[in-house]
Amino acid sequence: MKKILSFLIVSILALGLFGCTNTKVEEKKEDASNKKESKENLDITVSAAASLTEALTEIQKKYEKETGAKLSITFDASGTLQKQIEQGAPTDLFISASKKNMDKLQEEKLIDNDTRKDLLGNKLVLIVSEENRDKKVEKISDLKNMNFKLAIGEPESVPAGKYAKEAIEYYKLWDVLKDKIVYGKSVKQVAKYVESGEAAAGIVYNNDAKVLKKSYIKYTFDEKSHNPIVYPMAVVKNSKNKEGAKKFAKYIQTKEAKDIFIKYGFNPIEK
Repeated sequence: MKKILSFLIVSILALGLFGCTNTKVEEKKEDASNKKESKENLDITVSAAASLTEALTEIQKKYEKETGAKLSITFDASGTLQKQIEQGAPTDLFISASKKNMDKLQEEKLIDNDTRKDLLGNKLVLIVSEENRDKKVEKISDLKNMNFKLAIGEPESVPAGKYAKEAIEYYKLWDVLKDKIVYGKSVKQVAKYVESGEAAAGIVYNNDAKVLKKSYIKYTFDEKSHNPIVYPMAVVKNSKNKEGAKKFAKYIQTKEAKDIFIKYGFNPIEK
């Protein structure tokens, strides 16, 4: 009887130990799974227009410090980013410098329509290189009397280039200037052409001009000379972290983020 009782006690203890061990294993698995899920939720991939580089990089540092999130941001021409998203590039949030690119993705059902919002506005300006700083350019028509190269973005893929062409055509100067134009693959490249002296003048966004060291704003285009410059943003439908993307999208609409955008020459859109 004692042997049977001892056997039963040992069996019960063994089962209890196995149960505890099994529970601990399951807890470890669950904890590891939660950590993996938590890490994934902190990783956010953003595709943003090249003109946002300085402002969004500063905002990125603040956001990562405050939340522990890890942002991976690709800056390029909006048309290039649009094509990458169409081809399935992993992106959580897209911020374009043109409604046209966002409209196309919306037509193709590649963005979450409910998350789309117009974030920023901007201005178009003419910049000149340091050696042309003293040249008289009081109105856009003064350009036709100057012998130089004018840099603009490629109109088909670079929103700043599209706006630049619209403005030149508005003032009926396209036929006069088209042979003097050199094209950049992004608005940043246009700025580099002018900074390096490869082009004497260029048409860029106001915010791009503000961070240049060897170029100067000579003329600000009338807003009626081109379509409104609007930066829409939206969460991409195949996003692997929609909640993270929505949180960051909400953050860049806060006063703290807006102040940074304003510092770099953008106009936050209040809606």
